[in-house]
Amino acid sequence: MTAPEHADRPAPPLDLTTRLTPPPDITTLGGLRQAGWTPMAVADEVRRNAAARIAAGEPLVTGVLGFEATVLPQLENAVLAGHDIILLGERGQAKSRIVRSLVGLLDEWLPVVAHSEINDDPFHPVSRFAKDLLAEAGDDLPVAWVHRSDRYGEKLATPDTSIADLIGEVDPIRVAEGRYLSDELTIHYGLVPRLNRGIFAVNELPDLAERIQVGLLNVLEERDVQIRGHRVRLPLDIMLVATANPEDYTNRGRIITPLKDRFGAQIRTHYPPDAATELRIAELEVDLPGRGGAVPGGRPGTPSVEMPSFMAEIVAELSQLARQSPHLNQRSGVSVRLTIANYETLAANATRRALRNHETEAVPRISDLEALVASTQGKVEIESLEEGRDEAILSQLVHAAVLLVFRRRVHLSEPQAVVSAFSEDTVVHAGDDLPAVAYAETLATLPVLSPTVLYLTGGSEDPALVASAVEFLLEGLHLTKRLNKEAAGGRATYRGRG
Repeated sequence: MTAPEHADRPAPPLDLTTRLTPPPDITTLGGLRQAGWTPMAVADEVRRNAAARIAAGEPLVTGVLGFEATVLPQLENAVLAGHDIILLGERGQAKSRIVRSLVGLLDEWLPVVAHSEINDDPFHPVSRFAKDLLAEAGDDLPVAWVHRSDRYGEKLATPDTSIADLIGEVDPIRVAEGRYLSDELTIHYGLVPRLNRGIFAVNELPDLAERIQVGLLNVLEERDVQIRGHRVRLPLDIMLVATANPEDYTNRGRIITPLKDRFGAQIRTHYPPDAATELRIAELEVDLPGRGGAVPGGRPGTPSVEMPSFMAEIVAELSQLARQSPHLNQRSGVSVRLTIANYETLAANATRRALRNHETEAVPRISDLEALVASTQGKVEIESLEEGRDEAILSQLVHAAVLLVFRRRVHLSEPQAVVSAFSEDTVVHAGDDLPAVAYAETLATLPVLSPTVLYLTGGSEDPALVASAVEFLLEGLHLTKRLNKEAAGGRATYRGRG
């Protein structure tokens, strides 16, 4: 039984770089006038397209789950109000995905002055180059069309980010070509002016040095830029979006008050509210061999992966429990990327076992959960007073996740009959060293387990699925204190408690 299919699963994020239509066949300012094209501010453009989506019942952001009743309504309000936005939340809360999806609210094509560095509006140019060209050419001013994917840019805030990176600098090459330093055409514009009439995003805004934040504020609020003595007034039209971690976690810097005041909306993101949502997100992101009929980079004979629903739920519950654990630093967060990495690691360990046993199908089992320690340690911050307790804490979380899923999924009709079947001489071996067919012997020895196993496999008698269900059942009986277990690495022995 594969992981459950969800009818309400959204489409994956759209590839906004795709050209859905060719650009209009208009090449001059006069042609724009004849076509009746009128310029529109970025905020108005985004508001118009957002309103159309909302009216049609379509989401503003694709590929994001769990925010339907919390984050997305706030985002809709901010966009309709024409506000600049800051998204506040811990790592792995889809902040960057939300920001990048806003590009889809821009018109597909935008006319600009041809060869303009800062996407000058043909009707109202702001750069010296475009103004001079308009004065010379009039309605013959050449026009080019920019796709919406080129109207978005982002900068990861780092302490070494400079004003030249964001705003601009005098270009020594242009000076060497004979221009005077006082000539505005000697300026090489930075990222912000080049995104005029578009969306500019700053990731981890508090990490930007305060003096650089002042320069950014000057561009976005005062429209007055000084570059090496040049006083250049640029009435830029930009939608500003930023992301940041909560202030109680990111103590490396702060957002200066005037810049913080520039944002009309501060939206708090959060982690998936439940394991079901967490699992749906992971299933959207992972790419397992054998899905969709293709094995990325694979070779003939590579086992296909089938993830049992109960194993997938364990992975999702592990992340949920980690966010509640007092042994983990909750201020640093437990990213959804942990769920994705654990899901892929679980599948990889099952694939490795299938390759060694020359099996054509890889189905994760309880014994594969040992591999999650490695994929989890790098994504959480464990707070323990005792040295070397990290693996023990993670193992406890894994066991708690298994127990939670077992109690939810398994309801034994005759629990005493199951326990009684394990006599003093009954010993059941399990582990990642056993091939799938070996578990058929377990069911032959303990036929009382068969109804529950078949329930877990959805009625399938596939050996690999049966092996996974048997291990899950045995581990659940152990965690509910019905069986004893002796474990070493990925191998385990189960026997009665009598």
